[in-house]
Amino acid sequence: MNQLTDRADIRLAWARAVLNEPGVQLEPASADASFLSYWRTTHQGRSWIVMDSPPAQEDPRPWLEIGARLAAAGLHVPEVHAQDLDLGLLLIEDLGNALYLPALNDASVETLYGDAMDALLRMQLHADVSGMQPYDSAFLKRELDIMPEWFLGRHLGHPPEAAEHEVLEGAFDVLLRNALDQPRCFVHRDFHSRNLLIVEHGGNPGVIDFQGALIGPITYDLASLLRDCYIVWERERVEGWVENYRMRLREARLIGDDIDTDRFQRWFDLIGLQRHIKVLGLFCRLWYRDGKRGYLNDLPRVYDYIVGVASRYHELADFAALLQQHAGSRDLREPIA
Repeated sequence: MNQLTDRADIRLAWARAVLNEPGVQLEPASADASFLSYWRTTHQGRSWIVMDSPPAQEDPRPWLEIGARLAAAGLHVPEVHAQDLDLGLLLIEDLGNALYLPALNDASVETLYGDAMDALLRMQLHADVSGMQPYDSAFLKRELDIMPEWFLGRHLGHPPEAAEHEVLEGAFDVLLRNALDQPRCFVHRDFHSRNLLIVEHGGNPGVIDFQGALIGPITYDLASLLRDCYIVWERERVEGWVENYRMRLREARLIGDDIDTDRFQRWFDLIGLQRHIKVLGLFCRLWYRDGKRGYLNDLPRVYDYIVGVASRYHELADFAALLQQHAGSRDLREPIA
């Protein structure tokens, strides 16, 4: 029996035991970029999710601990009904499969993003951050360094030369200083349309995949939402949402009255740029190292975000030019031969 089949048998046996129903079957619900997977079943007229978090690869404890913090802050996260931490299996509330992403359009976006930004403000105001790890300079830099190796080196076949490393390091320094300039708060780190769900009861949105949360820059989750790697909105519209949220943060006393529109927009732009540089590398690594081909389809959108934002800041112009030089007119969705 191979490891995959063995895991499937363990998962199914556990679900049948905790639901006290030997006929229970599991169907794939979703998977993400980590080792987590989610499986749906129905029992006595109610739908459930079995979350499979193999402890050797993905310790389920952070998911439980962060989820408890978010629930206490009033966010709608899956309620846990049973757990076996040694096996890495949890039986949790099924929030459904109505992700934000396919539902977002010009008619729905104001309502859906309004709900999401309400939840974000509630999270930033009320989520307990005591004892959480910081999203500090070292962590941010490790993320940035994924891009030169996996996008430039592996995907484009051009490991950076010495002079190019200087350009990269100069740009990364600008981004790190921007991140550290911001007030700190609870940061989900993946607060976007594939991790937010429209739910029929209990309050929108349902929030998932929060296990990587840290204490970090106040605009990070806002940039994750409004400069989503999976959907693009007009720049003017995004900047309007950003300004409205700045005013809400100021009213909530999470930022000072001295943080004007231009400064907040720079915070937002550059933290979003840091995120997209990281993601550009991660999406490539997910293919070349982990065999997850689908993420390459999102590279052009992420690349366009990076070049578009970096080109608007004079201190990042050389960085934008470096990427453009090596990407050229290539279809970034196609893997290197």
